[in-house]
Amino acid sequence: MEEVTKYTTIVAPGTGDFRDRGSKFLAFSYPVSTAAEIKGKLQALKKSHPKAAHHCYAYRLGTEGNQFRANDDGEPSGSAGKPILGQIDSMGLKNVLVVVVRYFGGSLLGVPGLINAYKTAAAQSLENVPKTEKWIEDLFEINFDYPAMGEVLYLLKQSESTIYHQDLQLFCTILAGIPVINSYDYMKMLSEIRGVTIKAFSPGS
Repeated sequence: MEEVTKYTTIVAPGTGDFRDRGSKFLAFSYPVSTAAEIKGKLQALKKSHPKAAHHCYAYRLGTEGNQFRANDDGEPSGSAGKPILGQIDSMGLKNVLVVVVRYFGGSLLGVPGLINAYKTAAAQSLENVPKTEKWIEDLFEINFDYPAMGEVLYLLKQSESTIYHQDLQLFCTILAGIPVINSYDYMKMLSEIRGVTIKAFSPGS
């Protein structure tokens, strides 16, 4: 069986707007890569929509998609978060958060109506945003002294790594995602540079 080395994600935020019997379902999709990013997006939406009845959401995090959550935020169990997650999964997306904000319109929709509303709004927010294939990466925190910076950056560029964070002072730290297809060889070369220390990093951190 061929090893999967790429995954699909969205490259920009998207929106959706579904209405049923007076209730408004406003959907917002985001590309995300860490739990901290997800928390920040949720807090920002709650600030900008303080009068909404529910902020339901789902995400699939990690390039293998093994970190996920579906949250109903007070709606009947399984009527909101699961349908939202279902849309992320039906499009085969990873590192994606979708939040659906509901303004209650006075009429109960019932569980089937809620499932349809959350599913439709989530789908709208994902359908029209650009998508891309990215390398599945192993995340590493690389620490080194300033004189080693040239060698470290050269190897990261050669390996087609993504640099998620860098602090380049007298003592330097880089958080990098190295494509799994290259990670073993390049981690070996990086670890052979004098003064470099490396530790694996979890995307849920």
